[in-house]
Amino acid sequence: MDKTQIEARIGEIEAAMGSVDFWNDKDKAQSTLKEYQDLKARLAGGTGYDKSDALVSIISGAGGDDAEDFSRILYEMYKKYAASKGWGVSELSENRNSMGGYRSVSFEVKGSSAYGTLRKEAGVHRLVRMSPFNSAGKRQTSFSLVEVLPKLPDQGEMHIPESELEISVARSGGPGGQNVNKRDTAVRMTHTPSGISVHVTSERSQASNREKALELLRGKLFKLREEAAEREARGLSTGATTKIEWGSQIRSYVLHPYQLVKDHRTDHERRDVQSVLDGDIQSFIDAEKGLSDAA
Repeated sequence: MDKTQIEARIGEIEAAMGSVDFWNDKDKAQSTLKEYQDLKARLAGGTGYDKSDALVSIISGAGGDDAEDFSRILYEMYKKYAASKGWGVSELSENRNSMGGYRSVSFEVKGSSAYGTLRKEAGVHRLVRMSPFNSAGKRQTSFSLVEVLPKLPDQGEMHIPESELEISVARSGGPGGQNVNKRDTAVRMTHTPSGISVHVTSERSQASNREKALELLRGKLFKLREEAAEREARGLSTGATTKIEWGSQIRSYVLHPYQLVKDHRTDHERRDVQSVLDGDIQSFIDAEKGLSDAA
């Protein structure tokens, strides 16, 4: 929805709220009020879901073992940042290599405004360093994609009908004890109209993993619609995708031949690289927020 459509819909809701029978159907009225609040927030420059928990995925791109190790480094960075904010982190799924790196990892960040705070961390991150996986000690450039989604309520346009879901279950692997390893608790869920698929293995019960998978799907569909609307407003192709490689990064972490972390959107940079990797990323978040507010 563009600004004109949002304003028109707000007007419609305000007119409906003035009706004497507005509260006759309480569930419908509450859903309408939620939509109204979301639209007002979008008009003010927010998403309406900024105060919600965040669902974060890190996916390794170009760079092989180094990229998968970089995904581990980013995961640790976000966990430490979350801890500094008093937020909780729980893992949803992982695909780990034999050296402790991640081909991909998804986790939930629970805390007030977690999504609103972390959402601009979404994008391609780039690492430059002397590779610990190369016997010749050559400099290596690697990339990881960070995806940040809001945790959305199962209501209104965010509800996904059962008819649009394809669900399969399998045995959860990895840590968790014998009960986890013996039971078919892992859930893979596909939204058939869009082809978007998610995989959740962290919970002990199939029902819990199913709910977490639905949360991930709702977040991914929300982001898909948000990005499509933004591209349409800018006159861009709706089929564009982000490549996890050179030229698309939002931030670079350089460990060799010098020490520097630089955000390419705001030009904010820091030379205390280890502090940043230890979770001290607030200055980057603040710089991006300042840029967004100025826009």
